[in-house]
Amino acid sequence: MQKGPLRLYIVRNAFNPNPAMSRAARTVVIFGAYLIGTGAMLLFAPNVLLGLLRIAPATEPWIRVLGMIVALLGGYYVVAARAELTAFFRASVAFRLFALAGFGGLAALGWAPATLIGFGVIDALAALWTRSALRAAA
Repeated sequence: MQKGPLRLYIVRNAFNPNPAMSRAARTVVIFGAYLIGTGAMLLFAPNVLLGLLRIAPATEPWIRVLGMIVALLGGYYVVAARAELTAFFRASVAFRLFALAGFGGLAALGWAPATLIGFGVIDALAALWTRSALRAAA
């Protein structure tokens, strides 16, 4: 394991995947990098992202808390990919597909703006990419 701060380890490995990494792991490490980037944006410049999504600017700290959680979750994805945790890859497919249904439900109930569905679409497409890579390896 590399020495140095964990955040540098995660960022360095998210953008420099192991060439021997399986296709499924590569999809997961790329999704993890996406989560880290999205989380960092929500943590450090939330209103920029919210503005792009046509969501009212946030004044409460919760959007930054969410950003930290999303970035940390991305770190889990990167570590799981580096360790070739196939069980994690399989489980993540189901959970990421559920994200689309969950975000769609929140929007349908009027509890969240419809633009949130875009994040669900990204999650679902990434999940299908991972599923395809897992099936190809089987």
